[in-house]
Amino acid sequence: MSKEKILVVEDEADIRELMRYNLEREGYQVSECESAEDARVALETQSPDLILLDLMLPGTDGFAFCRKLRAWDKTARIPVIMVTARNEDADIVAGLEVGADDYITKPFSARIMLARVKAVIRRCADEPVDGKNLIVLGPVQIDREHHAVKIDGKDVVLTLSEFKMLDLFVRRPGVVFSRYQIVDAVHGEDYPVTDRSVDVQIVGLRRKLGDHSAMIETVRGVGYKLNLE
Repeated sequence: MSKEKILVVEDEADIRELMRYNLEREGYQVSECESAEDARVALETQSPDLILLDLMLPGTDGFAFCRKLRAWDKTARIPVIMVTARNEDADIVAGLEVGADDYITKPFSARIMLARVKAVIRRCADEPVDGKNLIVLGPVQIDREHHAVKIDGKDVVLTLSEFKMLDLFVRRPGVVFSRYQIVDAVHGEDYPVTDRSVDVQIVGLRRKLGDHSAMIETVRGVGYKLNLE
């Protein structure tokens, strides 16, 4: 069985080659582009399972391109791991705000890159532990098999992280989850995500819930819960 397809968008040839070498050694099918413009053309005919996206690209940078990926129906649900040379929380949060699902900071080891790639792909393929593929709760309908969400019967496109977060809340309405519990459920245990990153993704999820944004309730000093009252 063939491995997943990964698109690497990176302008530095040596880094791009290093990523390709290590990914292909793990059995992944890799294609590469050196700019967002080239990647957009490639995506007209390709449907990768994951995109590794450098943020500091020439021309259209990674932040702007990630926004375009999320706005384009063809790529809206493809998970994106952003690759950044800047380790500041503000840069990581900015990447999450435009729809990235995960991040890797340069310089990175091949082991770290592969672990992040495997984790995101595994999250995409995870089967529901309770065996329920379709959940309807209030105005929310979650189709876990197709990673699709409807609010009041209308399709809403969520990033992988937002989808996992909403699924967590819907499975246990009324239960208060701490930020650490949310990170564990979405990314796996001991994942290095800041509290602010979780808050940013909650803001993004609320925005997409539209008139029902109040369903995600902040419990001050503790975390968040789903409230249908």
